[in-house]
Amino acid sequence: MALTYTPNAELGKSCPEFSLPSVDGKTVSLADFADAKVLVVMFICAHCPYVQAIEERLIELGQSFPRDQVQLVGICSNDWADYPEDSPENLFKRWKERNYSFPYLIDEDQSVAGEFGAVCTPDLFVYNSQRRLAYRGRLDDSWKEPKQVTQQDLRRAIECLLANQNIDAEQIPSVGCSIKWKQ
Repeated sequence: MALTYTPNAELGKSCPEFSLPSVDGKTVSLADFADAKVLVVMFICAHCPYVQAIEERLIELGQSFPRDQVQLVGICSNDWADYPEDSPENLFKRWKERNYSFPYLIDEDQSVAGEFGAVCTPDLFVYNSQRRLAYRGRLDDSWKEPKQVTQQDLRRAIECLLANQNIDAEQIPSVGCSIKWKQ
């Protein structure tokens, strides 16, 4: 497992366009989220212990906001030939079993991860209503132990955007496994 930190955010950068198949067979694009005030794009996967540790918190986060206000979307860009847990079939099974509160997309050619500059799982991007990057950082201050969380950075960023407030300038990087790029 290669530990990777997200780079400094290019705040204000436009959200890249995307149109990807979801694990349930639909096609989902950036335009599908046009009405949401906040868009959270999360590069995640099934096999990464960092994502597994925060998975339930991401699902709960998605359930805690009205979808017309906040929309989360997960994207898996890993090479599933080498990491079969991240295959579309296995992601769909996990998505159903865990009752994911957001669409889960497959970036098979890894081009969307490249457009976003995603480097690890989880890599979390938050866009405002103009689809400008407002936050790129960690979920909270205890990726491993939910009971030890004292700062919910991602939730705070979303709430600031919903209240038309500035997000803290200091954004602590997310940490996780590197995206598994195809050779």
